[in-house]
Amino acid sequence: MVKAITYTLVAIAVCIGVFIFTELYLTKQFNEFTEALETLYEKIDDETATVDDGYALREMWYDKKSKLHVLVPHNDISYIDYWLNEACGLLQNGNYELALGKIEVLREISKALPDAYKLSYENIF
Repeated sequence: MVKAITYTLVAIAVCIGVFIFTELYLTKQFNEFTEALETLYEKIDDETATVDDGYALREMWYDKKSKLHVLVPHNDISYIDYWLNEACGLLQNGNYELALGKIEVLREISKALPDAYKLSYENIF
């Protein structure tokens, strides 16, 4: 009986530890991505962004997503891929107005995704 209670408490502690690590890790990764998005957003708004700026952000995202596949569902990652690739294509054509809209969507997605994995009442029940 004591062993069962001990094992249960250890399992609960490990689960809470994993949840906290996941929340901190995702927040850190998406904060870095959001900062880069903000920089690109400002450049697009000033119409000084180049396609290389978009590709640099895409490379940063590809590096991050290779590690995030373990924690984030593939559909959520593919949404970011989709919008980011569209923004890069619009930058290549010099269409700053539409690219700005795509980056705005990405900004909202990058804010919402980490919240979906926080250890909170809404996410548990």
